[in-house]
Amino acid sequence: MNNWHIRKIEKKDNAAVAQLIRAVFDELNIPKVGTAYEDPYLDLMYEEYNKPRSVYFVVEQEGKIKGAAGIAPLENESPSICELQKMYFLPETRGKGIGSEMMAICLQSAREFGFEKCYLETMPFMHAAQKLYKKSGFDYLDAPMGCTGHTSCPVWMLQDL
Repeated sequence: MNNWHIRKIEKKDNAAVAQLIRAVFDELNIPKVGTAYEDPYLDLMYEEYNKPRSVYFVVEQEGKIKGAAGIAPLENESPSICELQKMYFLPETRGKGIGSEMMAICLQSAREFGFEKCYLETMPFMHAAQKLYKKSGFDYLDAPMGCTGHTSCPVWMLQDL
């Protein structure tokens, strides 16, 4: 896949990012209750991440949003812990190294914000994602952290930054 680049989200990307996330949920039959699908700000991602110590990136190819991921403080946790949030890619972008590049950019942003640990939640059947997370330095946890509201995500991971 050529001609793609990763950049910070812009306000004009809101509808495309929400559509991308919902499309991946539908494609993979991810539960819609107790997951990011239900987050009230899904249609306002630019505004949600236009806050201190938060950033959201998109993968763009030929003017179309093909993937996205972000970093934000983990709710109801130590200020030293952030969360990797809403990392989703369309099928045509998977397996091409874009996820690894996105992960590196997100984790570097987390370090620059001064976070010491990065947390994430995922689904048990998302094996490719978990492989990427492990390769990027995440380890499995026995219990969730913070208060994400994502009660249907039973896989929790953490890494020291």
